[in-house]
Amino acid sequence: MSNETKVLIGIGIATLVIVVAATFLIGGKSNSNAQGNTEPVANAEALMRSNSHKIEVKGAKITFVEFGDIQCPACGAAFPVVQQLLGDYKGKLTFAFRQFPLQMHQNAQPAANAAEAAGVQGKFFEMVDKMYENQAEWSESKTPMDIFTKYAQQLKLDVKKFKDDATKKKYQKNIDADIKDGFAVGVNATPTFYINGVKQEGGIDYQTYKAQFDKILNSK
Repeated sequence: MSNETKVLIGIGIATLVIVVAATFLIGGKSNSNAQGNTEPVANAEALMRSNSHKIEVKGAKITFVEFGDIQCPACGAAFPVVQQLLGDYKGKLTFAFRQFPLQMHQNAQPAANAAEAAGVQGKFFEMVDKMYENQAEWSESKTPMDIFTKYAQQLKLDVKKFKDDATKKKYQKNIDADIKDGFAVGVNATPTFYINGVKQEGGIDYQTYKAQFDKILNSK
């Protein structure tokens, strides 16, 4: 056997090992969820504060919390699934969105501040929705506030107040409080979800989350 043949065989084996390992890792991530984690976080009070941005249903049996970075591609990919769950279980759960902008994303903090500024005018979720729906438009922009201002106009906000609040980071303390709570409950990536205080492992999957919601709703 020539040296060239040996090298080619070696490369082929190495490639096969990488492919198998990648398949295992990807499969493991997609299949792992709260099935192996049923204990609520110890400091559950940090999951949702009285002033957290939430869609609240009094007496709801399900509390669904997301710690998200609005620029995060994974959060953007999870957004349609979250929206579908919120639509399908409307009136049956309380949903809270906690800010967790990552330093690696240059526009994550401006986006978080813009969302807070919109929230003061009663349009937090509407602004976040627009940001996720148009994430590709602003995520790498050098002037993201120009784009966020356009969204503010579409939402019929007081644009002058919105720009002033966002650019001066008037509500940065709210974002910092969310980040602090995120670390307290074990957030180490975005998005991270909690169902009734239980941290969900792996990516969000509609059918898996639906099964958990249904189990909670059908329990006594």
